[in-house]
Amino acid sequence: MAELNTTLVTFPAGATSGSATVLAVQPLAEGVGVIVDTTPFHPLDHSWPDQPGDTGVLNAGGVEHVVTDCLTGGVGPDGELAVGSDIPVRRGDETWQWLAVHVVDGSGSAPTPGASVELRVDEARRAALSASHTGCHLMALALNEALADRWRKEAATDGLNHPDFDSIAMDTSRIGLDASTDRYRLGKSLRKKGFDPEGLREALPEVTEKVNARLAEWLAQDATVRIATPGPELTARRQWVCELPERTVEIACGGTHLHRLGELASLTAELTLSEDGTELVVVTTPKRA
Repeated sequence: MAELNTTLVTFPAGATSGSATVLAVQPLAEGVGVIVDTTPFHPLDHSWPDQPGDTGVLNAGGVEHVVTDCLTGGVGPDGELAVGSDIPVRRGDETWQWLAVHVVDGSGSAPTPGASVELRVDEARRAALSASHTGCHLMALALNEALADRWRKEAATDGLNHPDFDSIAMDTSRIGLDASTDRYRLGKSLRKKGFDPEGLREALPEVTEKVNARLAEWLAQDATVRIATPGPELTARRQWVCELPERTVEIACGGTHLHRLGELASLTAELTLSEDGTELVVVTTPKRA
């Protein structure tokens, strides 16, 4: 493949449509990958696949192509395109070029390099994922606070100066259309770092109540939310910024989000502990206003 520039992205500011020029078209196992210079589509991050890629429509010369997925692609030193889990390095590796790959059906004629196209993201789906992702970050902050008294050693802290249980114990995080699901490891490694899980099962109703009370309090404040980014490149290190009453909080994040917490009518977290007590699962469900 010829050398390509890193894709410029407009989704951090909330864009869901835009014009672009096709740079390359590549056959994929699931269809055809269309690579453009600028896109409003959010691609799935292969390094941390928490939020799914956007779907929508790509219009080329009046012909609409349904975008069934948007993936992260990388062109390595060998000049070949790798997509998703086939990429052997983390996003941002400076020896690679990083691209958003729009997956379209390969049964028809694909757009050709150099063609001008219009891109439209499925706005309803984007809004649902953004609500879940914002809710996920708020839950993390509330959970850190609710578990703060269980730390017996000093630990890295979050933006509200509470021990960052979410970051330290995180196993996986998945953003869905209706809720986010976060899984935390409560094994020997976490104990050695100073977290005391003794009695957590019995205390879980109280912890849940504390988390949900804090979430309700924050939503009532209608704090603003934005994505801070040093530039439009796909590889830019973006931050989720929320102006909470206590202080403005930043969390590293490459996803999409709401603009204000008042866009949510409610946000509730359900906490469950595995039978052996080694995994805490939190499902956070947003309800949009």
